[in-house]
Amino acid sequence: MVSFTSSLSTNSDGLAIFVNEKYNFKDKKGILSKNLVQKINSFLKVLKDKKKSDEIVSFDISDKQKCFIIKIKNKYESFFPEEIGGRFFSYLKKTKDLNTIDLYIDSLDLDAQKLINLFPEFCLGFNLKSYTFNKYKTTNKEKINKKITYKIITSSKESFEKKYKYYDAIKEGVFLSRDLVSEPPNVLSPKKYTEEIKKLTKLGLKVEILNEKKLKKLGMHSLLGVGQGSKNETFLVNIRWNGAKSNFGKPLAFVGKGVTFDTGGISLKPARFMEEMKYDMGGSAVVVGLMKSLALRKAKVNAVGVVGLVENMPDGNAQRPGDIVKSYSGKTIEVLNTDAEGRLVLADALTYTEEKFKPKFIIDLATLTGAIIMALGEEYAGLFSNSDDLSNKIFKASKNVNEKVWRLPLHKNYDKLIDSTIADVQNINYVGGAGSITAAQFLQRFIINKTPWAHLDIAGMAFSKKAANLNPGGATGFGVRLLNNLINEHYE
Repeated sequence: MVSFTSSLSTNSDGLAIFVNEKYNFKDKKGILSKNLVQKINSFLKVLKDKKKSDEIVSFDISDKQKCFIIKIKNKYESFFPEEIGGRFFSYLKKTKDLNTIDLYIDSLDLDAQKLINLFPEFCLGFNLKSYTFNKYKTTNKEKINKKITYKIITSSKESFEKKYKYYDAIKEGVFLSRDLVSEPPNVLSPKKYTEEIKKLTKLGLKVEILNEKKLKKLGMHSLLGVGQGSKNETFLVNIRWNGAKSNFGKPLAFVGKGVTFDTGGISLKPARFMEEMKYDMGGSAVVVGLMKSLALRKAKVNAVGVVGLVENMPDGNAQRPGDIVKSYSGKTIEVLNTDAEGRLVLADALTYTEEKFKPKFIIDLATLTGAIIMALGEEYAGLFSNSDDLSNKIFKASKNVNEKVWRLPLHKNYDKLIDSTIADVQNINYVGGAGSITAAQFLQRFIINKTPWAHLDIAGMAFSKKAANLNPGGATGFGVRLLNNLINEHYE
């Protein structure tokens, strides 16, 4: 919960002020009492004398109220304000009996415009770090659901509130992505997933759901083959946002892998950690979250999100290693490994998106390969592209929001490794290594008309057991902020 005001509360549990690198503080607006200003400056003098350089410190104003001091670098362009906001939330969580806090942002000696640019990002980080997924907890619910309410004290209330709403729309998209990934697979079946997406129509998004009957008619046998071992139906969903004039040009397209649970099919995965395969729909969750953010902030752009929703299960009707399926593009695929199913989902989704929407570009996201985790860990997503221009823009956007990507190569010699002797292409390469690269080469074969395309392999980024940066641990929503920044900087 957040509110905006130009005056100090009398009953908050804490007051947060911001100081520069030298721990200098001035109450420019004169809203604090002289006694409190004196206490703050006395405390800061002690810190200077002891040559302390902590980013966040605190002291007791009274028995009932604390003062938190947050140090901000003078050159605010050289750091990420949202990450300081995230660290501040973590600091507050360790503080007992704290439910409400005032953020006095005018306490920092910056001009009004710089403050308006900096602090909404700080609040975004605070909010992102506060995320919890506890809907299935039944004990200690009051303690678990505890939230910190904060009030923003600023003399630039209207300007700040407008900027805050922009970042709040991004937060809502990230939270939706995290919620979807966190849901257990017995709840979030492909059918249930379509119902969650349909709820977004109230925001002005247009949603079209293609069921199995329609997919068969279209010839999407690559996608359908993945789900034929599951009792749950397979779907392809289009989500459209028309925020620009109809003559604005080609839409931007985002495609996501939505395998709601991945056993590996007949090529069964090991039992240990298989429960984590509920997040194999992480790419689709990013696309859905991004579309929600665009609608909430009324982005001046035309965009489409396409997600293939399917469950990969082993049964008597499941797809077998050695099967050959015909894709929507007309190309035939030899399925050598049923656990390389994400690329089969995306193959049909990519060609369909390119043909139906004729987009300016296509970016797909998928928890596609374990190989990308071996290469990049949980620090970078893998980036592959047929366009230097699009790739460079994605890389720049990733640096802007610190959702890091690293470009890996595509090359005809890698492409040869997925040639099949009896079909047009095989879905896995067993002889040449480069698992993530050959997976991307497979996807590129289904970009038929040379549309600018990029593939983000987010297998190491969609879910993390460790809490880091803006992630409290668990589903991260990685990609929503990155793609929103790409759109905002280059296409609106």
